[in-house]
Amino acid sequence: MPAYVSLSNFTEKGMSTVKDTLKRAEAIKQAAAGMGGRVIGIWWLMGQYDTLIIFEAPDDETAMRALVATGMQGNLHSTTLRAFSEDEMAKVIAGLP
Repeated sequence: MPAYVSLSNFTEKGMSTVKDTLKRAEAIKQAAAGMGGRVIGIWWLMGQYDTLIIFEAPDDETAMRALVATGMQGNLHSTTLRAFSEDEMAKVIAGLP
């Protein structure tokens, strides 16, 4: 299943309700599972970003749906990257000329 790394920052709304961040993290896990994916982990960060979420989704469209649904709540702005496992990278390399 494709994996994704999402780096996020709290919005003003998200920061004003930061005491609910653990509840929101649990809701993200439940939503991912409901879409056929899974959250591998959620971490809160010091520095340029406030959170890091690593998750899997069945495909890019499902990942996008999850990200948009989370963004619609107005608590986070995120930057998400598709991550490739060793096995996936081996397939990429095998196809090189």
